[in-house]
Amino acid sequence: MLPSGVANRLLAALPAADLDLLAPELEMVTLDRDAVVSRAGDHTEYVFFPHSGAVTVMMDMANGQTVASAAIGREGAVGTFSVLGPSPAVVTAVVRAAGTASRIPTARFHAAFSRSPAIRHAVQMHFKAMLIQFQVGGACNALHPVQARMARWLLHLRDRIDQDTLPLTQEALSQILGVRRTTVTLLMRNLRASGAIRSERRGEIEVDSSRLAAAACECRDTMRLEVEEIFSGNAASSRVSALPT
Repeated sequence: MLPSGVANRLLAALPAADLDLLAPELEMVTLDRDAVVSRAGDHTEYVFFPHSGAVTVMMDMANGQTVASAAIGREGAVGTFSVLGPSPAVVTAVVRAAGTASRIPTARFHAAFSRSPAIRHAVQMHFKAMLIQFQVGGACNALHPVQARMARWLLHLRDRIDQDTLPLTQEALSQILGVRRTTVTLLMRNLRASGAIRSERRGEIEVDSSRLAAAACECRDTMRLEVEEIFSGNAASSRVSALPT
């Protein structure tokens, strides 16, 4: 069942008739912090549409190291890449901030996807947004200092949960950034000195978003503006398609 006033932007962008193709199979679930909703190497069982909270897409390397390649909140979905084919997932999706989501079995989602041009268009929007994160994030990882990257990631997660207190540990940040815990400790000290981080308690980091933005690279704004343009363009096309003929 869907909540009143659908918070997930992909579901909210669907015309009522197309949303009805998914609604009977959608199940509201809780996204618990640190839960793994999809694991690399496994077949995707469900597609998740977050209404709140934040999920990071993690690349797992053979030596045990990890690095985040994207963040997903209510603007996107987890598991939609399964429509490209039946191969196992190549990334792991980890809940970083608890929330709720509507989930649907993959087979049911594929059936609706094949029937509905609007659902296919929504998935295309999501793919575009993810591709922007992958491309810009890859360049950022190669070219920008790690402190600017950490500020960017803190802002990514802040944007998705709409609050300045982030449910993050230093260990989680080291996994997201692909750096050692000692490096995260040093970066946190620097950001605290600049006022970008107001406080850090066990499992929580309180940030000053304006000062954090000054410490971040331009990649955060680039990603956010590109995603907003995708959704704005879709809203315009939806208004046109909804006009009577």
